[in-house]
Amino acid sequence: MPKFEMPENGYPAAVARQLIDDERRLDSNPALNLASFVTTWMEPEAEEIMRESFNVNAVDVMQYPSCTEIHNRCVSILADLFHAEGRNESAMGTATIGSSEAIMLAGLSMKFKWKKRMQALGKDTSKPNLVMGYHVQVCWEKFCRYWEVEARFVDVESDPYTLDADKALALVDENTIGIAAILGSTY
Repeated sequence: MPKFEMPENGYPAAVARQLIDDERRLDSNPALNLASFVTTWMEPEAEEIMRESFNVNAVDVMQYPSCTEIHNRCVSILADLFHAEGRNESAMGTATIGSSEAIMLAGLSMKFKWKKRMQALGKDTSKPNLVMGYHVQVCWEKFCRYWEVEARFVDVESDPYTLDADKALALVDENTIGIAAILGSTY
């Protein structure tokens, strides 16, 4: 059975499923992975909703308007939770497939807002930086590398393993687009 090309004839569904199951069997058990930021368990009702949504094209708002309505409610709930500007029905945000995509979009938003602010002041926009602890998700470093932003790291203190606000603020200057903080650490 070829691994890297389409077979001449298809496989029975049970055989294809068994091949995938066998391949994944050697992976770690997500429930035992304490360094993971992914959901390792959820209520069966949530899993049912996900299964029932596999064939829904959520970006086709004309065919699936409920997706937009549910999305907007989730954005409003998060805006309220974080005391953001423009709460309730005026909250703005976007859904992403995962945290890496969310980080890239958040970083770009910070960079664009910083650049616009600096241009209005007639200042140089060639040296943006982002302050973060060494314990952030690796995607923050990727964001900096991909989008030409200097990464400024703060050593993480033990007991508790958190970002020290004073040390982070010491690295902030007019070229700082933001401070990346996380709500959990695997240290």
